[in-house]
Amino acid sequence: MLAITVQTNDGKRRSRPGADELAGLVRRIGAEDDRFLVVERIPDLPDVYIQVWHADGEDYTLEHRDGSAGRHFEVRLAGPEPVAEAMTAWARGESGWGDALDWKPLDMGPAPEPVPPLELGAGERQELEDRLRLTLACGYTDRAGLAEEAEEYLVSGERRPLSRAQAEQLADRLWLERVGEQTGWIGEGDPERLTRAFAALEESGITARENFTCCRSCGEAEIGAAGDPDARGFVYFHSQCTESAASGHGLSLLYGGFDGSPSTTTAVGHEVVAALTAAGLPTVWNGDPSHAIEVRPLLWRRRLGG
Repeated sequence: MLAITVQTNDGKRRSRPGADELAGLVRRIGAEDDRFLVVERIPDLPDVYIQVWHADGEDYTLEHRDGSAGRHFEVRLAGPEPVAEAMTAWARGESGWGDALDWKPLDMGPAPEPVPPLELGAGERQELEDRLRLTLACGYTDRAGLAEEAEEYLVSGERRPLSRAQAEQLADRLWLERVGEQTGWIGEGDPERLTRAFAALEESGITARENFTCCRSCGEAEIGAAGDPDARGFVYFHSQCTESAASGHGLSLLYGGFDGSPSTTTAVGHEVVAALTAAGLPTVWNGDPSHAIEVRPLLWRRRLGG
């Protein structure tokens, strides 16, 4: 699997495709409604991507940007194979991945106007940055979502203290700060173990969802439609649970049977505990179907995607 996301002409995104799948997407493009691919790294980095555009009967235009508009290059290629090879080598981070290609700088036009500094007091700035860092620690946002939260968080009535450009600049700075932190994380962490346990539960007929809805009320209302209609039961945690885990307080899992009976809920609870244990996660649960399953102690270091 390649540590990339691929956006196609229809707006769909594929996460972590294999090299063969990426090559197949390159070969496929050309029709009027399917002419480009945009490939970004996981985790996403500002102004770093590679993309290709192609119309049937024409050459392939391959572009890559390496951190700024001043480092945006393009090359024309006659067929899909060299495009796929270059994109795959880029995705793998291979040294000298594009050295054999005749790249030309691409003129992106006048530089944008500088983003004005934030006009926030120390208290508001700290409050905003703390909120965004918590969202980053939760690990389920992307750069666009973080920028939207930055723009909206301090809005009050007609007061909008951050423009979109200011919000994006702040979000990107904090995003890169978090990306730097996670480069020191080695091996599988507790969030990956949790994802593995949830995947096993899904396979066994239990709807399992991470960071699902904003609260328990919404979760209970929506979980029934979130999975297979034949699912026997469910387990999930909502965003407030995620924030608790990211703050070092462990994770509460909510679960139940779709028939509403205590015996089914208890049985689902035992299956959830077994799956978590098999994935290497500790649990605290007394077997009472009215009590949440606690995953603790827990080191919540969820790697960014987006």
